[in-house]
Amino acid sequence: MPHFFISSKDIKDGCININDKENYTHIVKSLRTKCGDKILFADENRIEYECVISDIDKTSIAAEIIKKYPSKNYLNFNLFLAQAPVKSDAQTLIIEKATELGVNGVYPIFTDNCIINKNVITQKIPKWQKIMYESSKQCERANVPTCFELTSIKKLIKSTKFNKKIVFCERIEDKTLGEYFCENKIQKDDNILVIIGPEGGFSAREFEFFKNNDIIMLSLGKLILKAETAVIVSLGNIVYEYSKQNSRKN
Repeated sequence: MPHFFISSKDIKDGCININDKENYTHIVKSLRTKCGDKILFADENRIEYECVISDIDKTSIAAEIIKKYPSKNYLNFNLFLAQAPVKSDAQTLIIEKATELGVNGVYPIFTDNCIINKNVITQKIPKWQKIMYESSKQCERANVPTCFELTSIKKLIKSTKFNKKIVFCERIEDKTLGEYFCENKIQKDDNILVIIGPEGGFSAREFEFFKNNDIIMLSLGKLILKAETAVIVSLGNIVYEYSKQNSRKN
């Protein structure tokens, strides 16, 4: 069933009224939706609405709500990715897959070996936010993550927002991911920051900074992974660890 995001302000008397051009164009012109077709909406409160299209005119859509319920399509903890942007196609893949894996937000970071300059990264952020929005619709997420402004490793490490901060890197490691999460269980509402470097890896200076600030460095195995592969593997494994912990409780 097609999935779209709305505001709760669009709901009145058991009906959802779609007036924004983007949703209207996608629903009517791209999907060629007709009256009587079913469609799924989600609002900012993570409520999903199963609807039937009841009216379509030249600028708006009316959809009758058949059923509504809290969405289950989100993580019970807050997962954030801090990542040094890479070349265009690979970065698009990273943004798409991070969204599908449930991140709450992505922090582009400028590292010593980053191959993209700061101005280009800043210009790309609106594009990456758009990719997140489209990917969230495609995978029927309950909410849309945020692509934050360009920042630095130092600022994120010094932030008190995150109660778990993890760096994934090659060749230097304190523990494996499994060992770390065996000792540090993921709790509901945890704020977990995952840091992944550029294709060239972190510099010696950055490794020293991690050590001096007691940031745990984890390994994804003996093989050297591309940045986009490292993102998918690390986020996927964290989501798996949380699922595994919950299955044991049940």
